[in-house]
Amino acid sequence: MIVDAILQRLLRLHPKLIDLSLDRIHRLLAALGHPEERLPPVIHVAGTNGKGSTIAFLRACLEAAGYRVNAFTKPHLVRFNERIRLGGTLIDDESLAALLEECERANAGLPITYFEITTAAAFLAFSRRPSDIVLLETGLGGRFDATNVIARPAATVITTVSLDHQHFLGNTVAAIAGEKAGILKSGSPAILGPQSPEGRDVLEARARAVGASLFRYGVEWQVGSTDAGLLYEGHRWPKLHLPPPALVGPHQYLNAGTALACLDRLDGFTIPIEALARGLKEVEWPARLQRLRRGKLVDLLSPGWELWLDGGHNEAGGEALAAMARVWRDRPLHLIFGMLGSHDAEAFLRPLAPHLAGLGVIAVPGEPNSLSAEEALTAARKAGIAARPYAGLAEAVAAMAQGLPGRVLICGSLYLAGRVLTEND
Repeated sequence: MIVDAILQRLLRLHPKLIDLSLDRIHRLLAALGHPEERLPPVIHVAGTNGKGSTIAFLRACLEAAGYRVNAFTKPHLVRFNERIRLGGTLIDDESLAALLEECERANAGLPITYFEITTAAAFLAFSRRPSDIVLLETGLGGRFDATNVIARPAATVITTVSLDHQHFLGNTVAAIAGEKAGILKSGSPAILGPQSPEGRDVLEARARAVGASLFRYGVEWQVGSTDAGLLYEGHRWPKLHLPPPALVGPHQYLNAGTALACLDRLDGFTIPIEALARGLKEVEWPARLQRLRRGKLVDLLSPGWELWLDGGHNEAGGEALAAMARVWRDRPLHLIFGMLGSHDAEAFLRPLAPHLAGLGVIAVPGEPNSLSAEEALTAARKAGIAARPYAGLAEAVAAMAQGLPGRVLICGSLYLAGRVLTEND
């Protein structure tokens, strides 16, 4: 409760939730004594989809190799503490509250966004808790993101760039790629995940302009699936056979491959193949095609039904779920869908349209920026899907999971995913 009260105060320090700039974070970090300059090697990750999963694979493999890893990710699903991980565990409430209050005092009431001041708190935590490496996820974009203050990362990673947050980053993939490319730094290897031609051209041009060595999917490294699991081909490991990733879905092979490519180019770290295999088998990342096996919502299912959860919220996320739907052919798929108004619901739903036996729409509970059930219903109809509105999660699950065995997938928003995990607990 103390942490929540502090976070509510911090939300009032700037009239906008998002205001992309580096001036305020530089000022605050200077007031804190520049903790971002007292960090171990940093891997900085940007992209539209797959950032969090790629970091999860990186963390799992590095920890399996015996390294201490600090990580900063976003957003959280249930508790803010999920964003700051210190040596394998989430930051505790007492430490988090003390760090946030220290940053609040140093900021002295000046305008600063919620993400900026909490990023400063993460840097402060990392500067004081020894680790071997820091994994750092951008919040939005890259060029003016609050995390983009590390002068010389050990490596930079850009996962697939696609359309999302156009009102902040631009209306084309090329424009958005230009913002993401802002994290590339001279002398730091640039690992690129799968890209569209227009995104790849922008990223490659920026890497060459700043003197970052390129390590590209489809050129310097490859990843694919085999009957036995995952096959990675790169530099340090010319042909590497590993077990299938524990995270579900064809897209997770690409995220795992991106993480392996980063470790392939990471100097100063020894990572045995056994650690890579263990990392892929033991990785965890909630709300990314996560099957819920017990809980209050699961108890509402009829016999033979499964309940799944995913936080994807843009067109590429919809396409990833559609690819999984093509794998799931043994039983009908029903969606429960809710999304924030800042995303394109129709674009998300359109790839899924051919694969659905039913669609229920809801508003994201507790989110003022959520699409209403009626607005989500309109988007579904435009995507060519017949849908039915429901008042809430429990009602939707109980109504849809009836009859012959099937799957219910709740999707459309990480904020919705957080509510699902809370209500299911």
